[in-house]
Amino acid sequence: MADDTSRSDATADKGRPTPKRGEKTADRNVFRKLGRFFREVVEQLRKVVYPTRKQLVTYSIVVLIFVGIIMAYIGGLDLLFGDLIRRAFGAES
Repeated sequence: MADDTSRSDATADKGRPTPKRGEKTADRNVFRKLGRFFREVVEQLRKVVYPTRKQLVTYSIVVLIFVGIIMAYIGGLDLLFGDLIRRAFGAES
């Protein structure tokens, strides 16, 4: 062996464990943390690609049509099952 020092011996001179990442710069001030959070939120919002007016109108129409179809489907099932229950239990309409 050319090198007699092992990895544990090389770090034993410090007398303390290596701090975790960010431990030395840990900020305990709540207001600084909030300020940093809001700055990062604004930074991320600048990266957002907003839809054009045409895309927005198209997507809105598609959603409204889809919701209408689902409402009709659920309403139809409600009428069907309601009628089956009335017939099963002999309720007079």
